[in-house]
Amino acid sequence: MMRRLSLSVLFATLTLSSLSALAHTPLCACYDMGDGTILCEGGFSDGSSASGVSIRVVDSDDNPLLEGEMSEDSEFEFDKPDGDYTVVFDAGPGHNIEIDGQDIVE
Repeated sequence: MMRRLSLSVLFATLTLSSLSALAHTPLCACYDMGDGTILCEGGFSDGSSASGVSIRVVDSDDNPLLEGEMSEDSEFEFDKPDGDYTVVFDAGPGHNIEIDGQDIVE
């Protein structure tokens, strides 16, 4: 009986852990502001802020063009680079989003 109860508790814990992991999906979108700047907004599906999350802009060879982190308002604004680039929202292992610069339009 005790073993069955322990297995039930373990199963419930693993199930809840899985659900909470799924509820923390990273979100990031970037917008061309039409004035030569790009604005990116981030967060998590559970409503958590992305403040302090690393963000970087890399060229087509994955060389960093600039690095920073999301502001207190979960935003990151930068001057639009010349040429091809990708924005990388890096909230840790399994929580990365890459946005191709060609997909960022006015």
